[in-house]
Amino acid sequence: MTDLTITDVSEKYHLKPDTLRYYERIGLIPAVPRKKNGNRYYNEGLQKWIEMIVCLRHSGITVEALVDYVKLIEQGDSTLQAREDLLKEQLALLETKKKNLKNIRF
Repeated sequence: MTDLTITDVSEKYHLKPDTLRYYERIGLIPAVPRKKNGNRYYNEGLQKWIEMIVCLRHSGITVEALVDYVKLIEQGDSTLQAREDLLKEQLALLETKKKNLKNIRF
């Protein structure tokens, strides 16, 4: 993978540039390096990070839960159990939503 501009990344992951900036501002993605012209350039590591965030968001995990998850990742391997617990909690919430949706009668 090569470094991509914010426009390239937004097209690749179907996100608006403002969403990428927001994710960076709230700490969902690490600070994005900038070139001399001030433009952001997303390297391979950042692109993989964004893939993870997009996947988890598409799974229905809230931004708030993702912020907590990212903070745990940044703390290192000592938080592996806490990360697993957080994901299990999110899975239980999603299963409850699924059950509730199945119970809807039209």
